[in-house]
Amino acid sequence: MGKREICPIAYIRTDFKEKFGIPRQSGLVAELRARIVFCEEYRDERALLGLEGFSHLWLIFDFSEAHRDGWSPTVRPPRLGGNERVGVFASRSPFRPNSLGLSSVKLCSIEKTDEEGSVLIVEGADLLDMTPIYDIKPYLPYADCHTDASGGYTDTTERVRLDVEFPENLLSEIPREKRASLIGCIAEDPRPSYQDNEERIYSMHFAEFDVHFKVRGKCAYVVGVDKI
Repeated sequence: MGKREICPIAYIRTDFKEKFGIPRQSGLVAELRARIVFCEEYRDERALLGLEGFSHLWLIFDFSEAHRDGWSPTVRPPRLGGNERVGVFASRSPFRPNSLGLSSVKLCSIEKTDEEGSVLIVEGADLLDMTPIYDIKPYLPYADCHTDASGGYTDTTERVRLDVEFPENLLSEIPREKRASLIGCIAEDPRPSYQDNEERIYSMHFAEFDVHFKVRGKCAYVVGVDKI
């Protein structure tokens, strides 16, 4: 079969301007809010008829910052500490033959605007700002939820959430509506699994802020906030 080119139908607007700090899966930080803005040729309200009846959506997107020439049949998943290889098709690594990603998000509302047409307001997205969206599909509980599913090697790895110490004078720099989502992202421990230097200061670009923190044991300590 011949090749077929696919083009974005929309772009997502999030608070993430860089990869560091983005949750490793969708839905882990439910408070994260994003906007899906359709490309001009797809701003036809008829394409959204009936969508308001669904609580969740599937987003098919492009790992636009992970494009590479060629591909590798194996990758190192963060859940295995970055030390063990598995097949690329047994992972959700962004480094894939076609750089396609799949995320499930909660549909909060459909906002009608004069400049951008109908915009989808969603929660729980794990995507970089301006990620191209190739398709949107409704999440179907009766077909998409498998209560007896097994998670392979992820069933045997521990998911650790950090406690977050965020001094009030620094937290007050963050808009109130973004505080819970920022704290949730830090709690998910965005550090590479091989880094455990308790004196290292990590910087996370979130919305219009650079947030600086240290991690000691199972607690993250925010030590600075700079407005960009």
